[in-house]
Amino acid sequence: QVQLVESGGGLVQPGGSLRLTCAASGRIRSGYAMGWYRQAPGKERELVARIATGTRTNYADSVKGRFLISTNSARTTVYLQMNDLKPEDTAVYYCKLDSHWGDFWGQGTQVTVSS
Repeated sequence: QVQLVESGGGLVQPGGSLRLTCAASGRIRSGYAMGWYRQAPGKERELVARIATGTRTNYADSVKGRFLISTNSARTTVYLQMNDLKPEDTAVYYCKLDSHWGDFWGQGTQVTVSS
């Protein structure tokens, strides 16, 4: 099994920044991607950013140029640097590890953007 623990959420004013962290532990084998998803009240969960093997990344159009996904060298921790935050970024943010040997989710961390 794989465990994912997110941290770094909170309340921030519009235009502010936050950095989310997701630490993975457990039986992690090779060949997986890690990503961040979010779910706002009344909406479906959506992809925010994902980093696959190597450094291939993809982002939701709504966050391009504002958010940056990265990992540590061991690829056991994934970060999401969020800049110029907007009220519409308010959501619970989830970390996900997906692979051919299973998909795993973290418990989520709340991000609220409000003045």
